[in-house]
Amino acid sequence: MTKADIVANISEKLGMEKGDVQATIESFMDEVKTSLESGDNVYLRGFGSFVVKTRAEKTGRNISKNTTIKIPAHNIPAFKPAKIFVEGVKSNVEVKE
Repeated sequence: MTKADIVANISEKLGMEKGDVQATIESFMDEVKTSLESGDNVYLRGFGSFVVKTRAEKTGRNISKNTTIKIPAHNIPAFKPAKIFVEGVKSNVEVKE
């Protein structure tokens, strides 16, 4: 599902203009992004949490030059789904093999 699909679905369910829904979704995504960039986590009860995770410094390999490189510690954005969200997916989605 793409952002355009989400906009179309919400627009149809709520009877709103697609442009208004698009602006709302863009604003939501900007707020989440701004919060994470400033180091603040975003908690949405029943859906999940957007959090900033810290990755430790580690040693990597440059296989083309056969050398080791140091990868510095850094922060990454991550999403942790709520327990009720995970349970819903587990019970409603078939396992693909």
